[in-house]
Amino acid sequence: MQLTNDGRIGMKACLLFAIAWLAAGVSPAALAQSGQEKPAAMIGGEAIYDRDYLPQIESQVYKVRMQEYELKLKALEAAINRKLVRAEAEKRGISEEELVRQEADSKVPEPSETEVEQRLVIQMFRGGMPSNTSKEEIAQQLKQGKIEQARDIYFTGLRERAGVKIFLSPPRHDVSPDPNRIRGNPDAPITIVEFSDFQCPFCFQAYYTIKNVMAKYGDKVRLSYRDMPLDGAEADPNGTAAAARCAGEQGKYWEYHDLLFENQDEIGPRAFRTFAGDLNLDGTKFESCMESAKFRASIQEDFQEGLRLGITGTPFFFINGIPVNGAQPQPVFEQTIESELALVSQ
Repeated sequence: MQLTNDGRIGMKACLLFAIAWLAAGVSPAALAQSGQEKPAAMIGGEAIYDRDYLPQIESQVYKVRMQEYELKLKALEAAINRKLVRAEAEKRGISEEELVRQEADSKVPEPSETEVEQRLVIQMFRGGMPSNTSKEEIAQQLKQGKIEQARDIYFTGLRERAGVKIFLSPPRHDVSPDPNRIRGNPDAPITIVEFSDFQCPFCFQAYYTIKNVMAKYGDKVRLSYRDMPLDGAEADPNGTAAAARCAGEQGKYWEYHDLLFENQDEIGPRAFRTFAGDLNLDGTKFESCMESAKFRASIQEDFQEGLRLGITGTPFFFINGIPVNGAQPQPVFEQTIESELALVSQ
């Protein structure tokens, strides 16, 4: 689908308006409840409010906000680096340029002949023709890249030794946990909302990572699980999400949740009944719940919420609204959690 010039202008206007609204930190729902919400447009006597159109472009708006955040973070880190380098240079009685040269630039070796040849071949393949860049120019490019890496490592070390704390926070999505599926301290300052599928192998990887995270942070973190079926055309096509929710009716949601992940190769009515028996559930009530398909609509609601948030694959996490995409290593989760805890303790 192509936009006309007017369409492009309209989209830019919507994005700019949305950024201003999101930056203010006020949700359309909150404005509506307070009676302060004003219409964005009128069609005859019918009002159009922010909530009527902003959700449709939320993922696009978030990308713009993330770009803004990354620019701010880069500028903030540069300002911090300048202050730290200036202080260190004064302490040693040398210039700032000399300090950086000694601690970073001078430790970078000259590129080897092999590295230069490899870069030359890569440029030839990318361009589809012999490169016009000389070996000397390529060697300079390679060395400059290594110098920048060495400086980044040195600056990072300076910040760590100085105990620098950065409170600039990434943009957040407005995503709510399901109050009926909360694991951990209900009043924890950190909320992880997970969009996942019980049959997804990457979700299985993340399952153990999140268990470790929950064990490490204890009462500081709570987890809410939201269903994002792999086949969105039909809510919960393999029945696993419904089975977990039916177990939840008898107070065993998380126990059943764990069994499903730890036995991914076993799905279907027989396995579901076995798991229910393992947890001493009332079999008749469990079967009745499964046959009723009573949770189909709410599972589909989870799926639609995931689409609204721009999720295209599972697992996907929001830590206090900050997105973490995929089965990331545990330190990735810990870094965001630590930053959030630092904000809470301010």
